[in-house]
Amino acid sequence: MSGIKVFRAREILSKTVGPVPWYWKTFPVVPSLSGQRFVWRHHGEQGPIAHLVTLGLEQEPDKALLALNTYCRPFLVSPHFIGIWCPEGRNIRLTCFAPDQLKSFDLAEVAGWFKASSDRIYSATAPIADFEVPLTLAPGMNKIGAPAELATVDELIVPTSYKAMSPDDPAFALFAFYPQGGLVEVLPQKWFTSAQYRVGQQWITRAARDPESQRIVGECFGVGTFLLEEDGCRLAEWVERGK
Repeated sequence: MSGIKVFRAREILSKTVGPVPWYWKTFPVVPSLSGQRFVWRHHGEQGPIAHLVTLGLEQEPDKALLALNTYCRPFLVSPHFIGIWCPEGRNIRLTCFAPDQLKSFDLAEVAGWFKASSDRIYSATAPIADFEVPLTLAPGMNKIGAPAELATVDELIVPTSYKAMSPDDPAFALFAFYPQGGLVEVLPQKWFTSAQYRVGQQWITRAARDPESQRIVGECFGVGTFLLEEDGCRLAEWVERGK
């Protein structure tokens, strides 16, 4: 018997943010303290700002306030902040911005170089919080110095590549952040190895916890939708295979 129904897994993942630029439509509308709404825009597939994703006011979508490069993912930080997480070398970077403080910039400032650069976030305004966590943290629970601005975030599940020493070692991991408690749990995906999967071509794009069973549901590009065991490290089943 399936541990989770297909329609429920689809529902959970439909509300789960995926990486720039492929999943930009999953990004949340950002409410602000002033009552305005900030929305995301994808700038097409041609030209100097192709595939760029920017944040702007709903009534002024052409004025960019924040630009995201490949693999970034935004998340809401209650009550009126926007968080961004992204890979940063051999670290995971988490930042937090106050939308009402963001200043607009000319897209010509990022045209051409930004998509090819290692910079992940472009803004004319500094974030109100910014910190990094190394990918070399030991499996299991680790203490981190999460900034107070992220304290309202209950859990943030971050899929990331993981250094494998052999073809049978995990090549991917989930970092489950608990900013309120200053903790992150490192969950190596013991089933996702280069001996079993085409690492690079197949990868975990997004994952979330099922509030009913408390088990993690995820999506592996090129393979399908999966459900993990209770330990969060082992594959329980493929809920739905990719087409």
